[in-house]
Amino acid sequence: MGGGERNTPVRSVAVIGAGAAGAVTAAAFKAENYYDRISVFERRETAGGTWIYDPDPVLGRLVYPGSLAPEIDPPLAIPDSLPRTAPPNQQQRFAHTPVYSSLTTNVPDIAMCFSDLRFAYGPFAPHYVPRQYIENYFTQHKTDPFLVLNTTLEDLSQIPSSIEGEPNRWKLTLRKYDAARHLDVWWEEEFDAVVLANGHYSVPTVPHVQGLNEYIDKFPGRVVHSKTYRSPSVYASKKVLVIGNSASGHDVTNELVSSATLPVYQSRRSASRWDGDAPPEGIKWKPVIKEFKLDGSIVFEDGTHLDDIETVIYCTGYQTSFPFWNVEANGRALWDYAAGRLINGYWHTFFQDFPTLGIVGIPRVLTFRSFEYQAIALARLWSGRNTLSLPPVAEQQRWERDRAERKSSERKKFHDITWDSGETVDWLQGLFRIAGLGTLKGEGRIPPALSDELIWAIEHIRKYPEPGNGEKSWQASGTEKSGQASGTDKGRGNGSDDEAEGGWVLLNTANRDRKDSLFFI
Repeated sequence: MGGGERNTPVRSVAVIGAGAAGAVTAAAFKAENYYDRISVFERRETAGGTWIYDPDPVLGRLVYPGSLAPEIDPPLAIPDSLPRTAPPNQQQRFAHTPVYSSLTTNVPDIAMCFSDLRFAYGPFAPHYVPRQYIENYFTQHKTDPFLVLNTTLEDLSQIPSSIEGEPNRWKLTLRKYDAARHLDVWWEEEFDAVVLANGHYSVPTVPHVQGLNEYIDKFPGRVVHSKTYRSPSVYASKKVLVIGNSASGHDVTNELVSSATLPVYQSRRSASRWDGDAPPEGIKWKPVIKEFKLDGSIVFEDGTHLDDIETVIYCTGYQTSFPFWNVEANGRALWDYAAGRLINGYWHTFFQDFPTLGIVGIPRVLTFRSFEYQAIALARLWSGRNTLSLPPVAEQQRWERDRAERKSSERKKFHDITWDSGETVDWLQGLFRIAGLGTLKGEGRIPPALSDELIWAIEHIRKYPEPGNGEKSWQASGTEKSGQASGTDKGRGNGSDDEAEGGWVLLNTANRDRKDSLFFI
């Protein structure tokens, strides 16, 4: 089936989350001029998603070594009868964001912003720019009336269809905090289809390490996660150990040099793309931690130890959480935590067994721009205007099985989509083919072109200089520095043939050992 316009049973759509994925999803569905009802439910007070800045990150305990999201972020108990009001929730919901004061984007703006609107400036913008951008995107596309703010989805359950051959509908149990009355208001709504755009930077991941739980109990507040990091001034004159050397680990470690007691220790499992042969001045590298001891010492795999660390900051990322997903009503879990992937998913966007459920924003790929492709494909599919239909379920199952086997053999995550292998282009091309063109009258968005300018930016522009690839690094103000700490990055290198234009690093890609160009996401 494909081509033309077909009547579908999907006329009402709920979008969960008003971050970047939710913003472009709302715009894509509105552009169809087909749906009778579109609602975007957002638990925060404004649109912006993970880019909302919370200056006060005091959230209570966030570090639960080795625990999975369903244990850390369980569903709330739902009142017996709805609608009703109840005392406000006191359970930790991980709603605050991980944005720190100096954070800037690490994807070139042309690849990060949506195709119809560029960031105010770039290529790497301060955190408030994407936050404002997302909020303004709702206004620009006149989708702000769809927003239902301060509202948390607490339960998502299938409603069996009474018509044979028709897909099931969805019941949403919602909770809104009424600040004037200091009460939670609970109610239910039903929709034909649901798009999950709730992000996955909420629940911290902290690995299990021998003795860590006991260490946390004995030294309350000593072990934290980068989600609560805001400024190096908090750690003035303290001896700090940072764990992890991805983007956040890199940023936090380099910032702490300006205030913490030197050296700042950084525990690394392996070298990152931006690490040289030796650590920058003021930083000392350590291997993986073997054990935390109750006398306060920390033992590393090489047998060395530190005895006087005052703060341990885990920069070890986040795990996906869907506390609203009703396993009993829906017949299965949504996420396989052992495998690290969606269950019964297809093309990182669709579901084999839930034809009216979609998800935007799961893959590790081109962030905002890839969300646009996913949102348009879903909007076209459910309006019946798709050019290419989804393959039979058996073929979708084969795709999932084959990808799981291949990624396992490559020792890569299921939802990581690489650039240099051509995998990203193939994935976007698949979504492009499903969506097709808009109608003759102009209804529906068209997936954007993957332009030469965008491709060049991905492959050449870097926020973090690489060893031997120049000494200049991007600054939030757009100025250039040479070999100086800048809060979020520190230039270092050997003065190669690379050039810095407008404050960012232009890589000389010839004859260099290439890691995938999207490694920094």
